[in-house]
Amino acid sequence: MNKSDMFGISLEMDDRTPEERLLQKAAKKPALVSALSLGQQSPKAPMDTDYQEEMEAHKPKIRFDVNFDKGIRGVEVDKSKKGSNTFHIDRLFEAVASGDVAKLDGLHQYLHQTMKNLSDSLYQSYGKSALMKALLHLRDGKNESVELLIHISEQMGDIKKFVNLAYTNTYYEGQTALHIAIERRSISYVKLLVSKGADVHARACGIFFQPHDGPNFYFGELPLSLAACTNQPQMVDFLMDNEYQRSDAKMTDSHGNTVLHALVVVADNSEDNTEFITSMYDRILVITAHLQPDVKLEDIENNKGLTPLKMAAKTGKIQLFSHILKREFQESHTKHLSRKFTEWVYGPVTCSLYDLASVDSYENNSVLEILVYGSDIPNRHEMLQKDLLSRLLDSKWKTFAGRMFFLNFLFYLLYLIMFTIVAYNRKDGKIPFVFEHTTLDYLYVSGQLLTALANSYFFSIGIIDMRRKRPKLQTLLVDGYYEILFLLQGALFLVSAGLYLSGREEFLAFLVMCLALSWVNLLYFSRGDVHMGIYSVMIQKMILGDILRFLFVYVVFLFGFSAAVVTLLIEPPVKNITKSQDRRRFFAPTEADCVKPTYKNIPYTTLQLFKFTIGMGDMEFTEDYRYKEVFYVLLISYIILTYILLLNMLIALMNRTVEQTAMESTSIWKLQRAITILDMERRLPCCLKGRLRCGVERKLGNALADDGRWCFRVEEVNWNKWNISLGKINEDPGYCDRGYPAPSNLQNGPHRGAATFRLTFHDLENALSSIYL
Repeated sequence: MNKSDMFGISLEMDDRTPEERLLQKAAKKPALVSALSLGQQSPKAPMDTDYQEEMEAHKPKIRFDVNFDKGIRGVEVDKSKKGSNTFHIDRLFEAVASGDVAKLDGLHQYLHQTMKNLSDSLYQSYGKSALMKALLHLRDGKNESVELLIHISEQMGDIKKFVNLAYTNTYYEGQTALHIAIERRSISYVKLLVSKGADVHARACGIFFQPHDGPNFYFGELPLSLAACTNQPQMVDFLMDNEYQRSDAKMTDSHGNTVLHALVVVADNSEDNTEFITSMYDRILVITAHLQPDVKLEDIENNKGLTPLKMAAKTGKIQLFSHILKREFQESHTKHLSRKFTEWVYGPVTCSLYDLASVDSYENNSVLEILVYGSDIPNRHEMLQKDLLSRLLDSKWKTFAGRMFFLNFLFYLLYLIMFTIVAYNRKDGKIPFVFEHTTLDYLYVSGQLLTALANSYFFSIGIIDMRRKRPKLQTLLVDGYYEILFLLQGALFLVSAGLYLSGREEFLAFLVMCLALSWVNLLYFSRGDVHMGIYSVMIQKMILGDILRFLFVYVVFLFGFSAAVVTLLIEPPVKNITKSQDRRRFFAPTEADCVKPTYKNIPYTTLQLFKFTIGMGDMEFTEDYRYKEVFYVLLISYIILTYILLLNMLIALMNRTVEQTAMESTSIWKLQRAITILDMERRLPCCLKGRLRCGVERKLGNALADDGRWCFRVEEVNWNKWNISLGKINEDPGYCDRGYPAPSNLQNGPHRGAATFRLTFHDLENALSSIYL
């Protein structure tokens, strides 16, 4: 240790002449001014270059001038001798980059004579040291300058500081020599650096190591994460288990991500990438379980509250997500790391228990909730069709959601009939209508109150759902299609009620729009049946896609040509009518006395042009116009563009939409049904939610003494895989389906497994399905 470090101070030696200081200061000044003008701590310099790189202007610092006594005595420094044995930063960087240790001859002697260290700021450029420069210039994995620099620094007593120097450039901030050695895949230098005191928990948190637009590589900032994300198993093994300093897999970066989170980030669903990511993921789990048995690495959440499994679901990493769900270890000392357990095997039939921890929507912020409500998640339709999630949702539908959905349908149908009767039998007269104490009036008012209560419920539920789900704009009209319609339905009724109580006749307009929309919203319940649900999805896709685009273009044409035609029309002259003629025409009007609306009225002309679009227009609808040729050119152009072009294009686009959505409509319908299932489950009372929970609680009896888990049973048939591995939990297959008592280690209690519910409600499901269809 240096004496300066013992006293808590750092004093560097400087053997530069005043002329050299001025020249270097003048050379660095433009770069420093440029950096300050951009509001940066340092310019965006490259990590390394073979050309003359931009050096950092040395920050003001108290240094000891080696030649101060010569200046006092008036002795001039011999510059001819000084240049041959002086090692400034440019010469040092050039020497280590070449890999020729001969160029470093005399370095140790020079440092000793001038009382300098390799860790001094004079030998750094934006935190970059000679050791980092040497590691960036490995040839065939070697650079003899690395060993020499470490040997010299060790003799000078600043080895720990030297190997832990880090970039200060904002673009590469925090990167150390250990990061570079790992990135260069040199395990020998990694071992050397760690043995000399390199910090295995140093964080490279610069802009380049953060997710953003442009060149970047996010790996989790930590050396262990870098080794894992670059597929270096041996490097991971050494970092996690060595005699110097072990990397802690629980360590998190600035985003709260562990090494497992980092692996999820770099996964890209390709075959090669998935193979190494899944292998590395399992490797780290096994090593951590061996070194730290009490640590549950997969339960650590990042700053967004996501575990690695939830993060894989949130980011659409479907291959890694599927692997985590189906991970199964056969060895007894690692079996507790599994999420899938083979319960029994008989021929091609396998019964597996899947761990529902963090998956089932019974828990808050579960995987199911993330996928169902995550409107911006790629591959979420495909992920929801994974065997476990698909069967879990089917079990929820059969257990409680289907019955609740059918009851909601009955209640809504009752509301719709009552609303229609109340609206049809509305009173005439002064608003609000006078209430009379008769049976019909009591029924009428009761219907009004119940209708108002129902629409208030639709409005409030719509607001709550929108605030909770917060769907993205691009998927709002798909995922929240009916939620928006129900919200609009409730809003229209509330506006109508307000106008009615205020005595305004305009209440009727909002009332009839609410009534029409209420009948349209009856299609929401079509998602209870697969065929009607798919048909509804196709209609929804065409309305929100092809028809909206058609209407936008059509409205442009309609109003544009309407304005042009109105400009050509001439207002007909007003006929002078005497009082006697006026009185006679009032009592006995003739056909000639009927006054037609004037075509100078844009709304009426627009309506006439709309008739041309649907083939009901008349070319001679008026004779009062200027420039007959221009008038007919406008009408013919309008007919060609709308009646011939736009309508036929709409038909063609709708045919293409039907073909394209034929395959994905099923997945969209399943997603919509999944949204309905989770909404139903959320509205269950806590007492019923626990009783209707799908799955079974099992004590797996593995290496951990207390390993009770809530699992979901899935039976699979695979004719390509026979009983290669026999059942680990039960010797006899299928006890749950035969209705025999479960073994003692099956903790049923008030909760029953999915297979039990399948037998209990089988007949009732068929009956309800028949009634519903």
